[in-house]
Amino acid sequence: MKHWLTNVLLETGEYLKENDTVGTKVELFHLEITDGFISQIVPATDAIDSQNEVTDMKGKLLLPAFKEMHNHLDKTYLSLPWKACVPVKNLKERLDREAQELSVLATTGKQRAAAMIEKILKNGANHIRTHVNIDPYIGLKNLEGVLAALDDYKDVVTSEVIAFPQHGLLRDDVPKLLREALRNGATMIGGLDPAGIDNSIEPSLYEVMDIAQEFNVDVDIHLHDGGHVGYYTIDKWIDIVEDAKYQGRTAISHAFSLGDVSIMEQHKIADRLAQQQVKIMSTVPFDLRRLIPPIELLAERGVDVHFGCDGFYDSWSPNGSGDILEKATTFADISRKLDERSIRQTLKYITNGITPLDANGQKVWPNVKDEASFVFFDAVSSAEVIARKPSNRVVMSKGKFINKA
Repeated sequence: MKHWLTNVLLETGEYLKENDTVGTKVELFHLEITDGFISQIVPATDAIDSQNEVTDMKGKLLLPAFKEMHNHLDKTYLSLPWKACVPVKNLKERLDREAQELSVLATTGKQRAAAMIEKILKNGANHIRTHVNIDPYIGLKNLEGVLAALDDYKDVVTSEVIAFPQHGLLRDDVPKLLREALRNGATMIGGLDPAGIDNSIEPSLYEVMDIAQEFNVDVDIHLHDGGHVGYYTIDKWIDIVEDAKYQGRTAISHAFSLGDVSIMEQHKIADRLAQQQVKIMSTVPFDLRRLIPPIELLAERGVDVHFGCDGFYDSWSPNGSGDILEKATTFADISRKLDERSIRQTLKYITNGITPLDANGQKVWPNVKDEASFVFFDAVSSAEVIARKPSNRVVMSKGKFINKA
């Protein structure tokens, strides 16, 4: 099945402005899409075979589809009547409060997850990495709802589903339940605060790796523990990854502790993370009183860094929009990205590293044979998209329009 997208605006390079600042060069092209992939890219001045379906994109800027790399599809209140959160004093109280409503929310698991997927997808992300509670209160019920919702979107959304011990790994029958989850559709194993929640760093980390190796799955560990306790936890995890030869298969989410330690310690751990190919998943929290990891330092040292929205509108917070672009905008703002090139490169954190131009301003995307998964904007550059965060978007996933302008 062939389909032409005409008058598509692509970034093609850079130019120097009169004030010696860099601008982004753009040109119009026609793209032929065949069976979900780009089959031709021709200048807009060229004639095309009009026998095939044609959609005029009217000069909209083409960017790669976004990737939502830290989410909780099972937690949201979306699709239910509005309610704000109940304030709590600490993490333990929050977990206790969440546990009280798990069985009630489980009955609408698929419905709520589907509402969240819809919002994420229409905002431009066609891949979702979601953590799903596996706990002693409701067992696998959340997993069942999330998997059913994702199955309805399998033609346009790819996913990673993490069996997540939100209420502690080293308790009750949770390790057994996590193994059961991996036999019943979960594709990854998670962990949570080996010090702060499990109160036992090494046993918790070793249990996660044991399960990962048993099922040959990747790992993503929530780590809110700060300071040198959190730093030690990451350092120990890197040891375990190295011993298990699990390079490239694990990630640490949040990793706030990396922002708590000295620059010398940050450099040391960044090099170790890069050597063992341990990814960092940051949610660039709105609460900027909490130090976030040194994202640019990590990326410069070769660490693979991704952004995610985390949960939104749930028992933890009434806020959040499900817009991963918002995370890139926030990061560009707080890290004082002011020029075209530095703003533009922030895009890589929400696209699995794909940017139209590389760090030197050379065109590297899109290319023939690339998957036809895009977000179109009324904008003149990816820098404008990140800085201004346009709300009017056209999304295509695997050659299929999700919405049209």
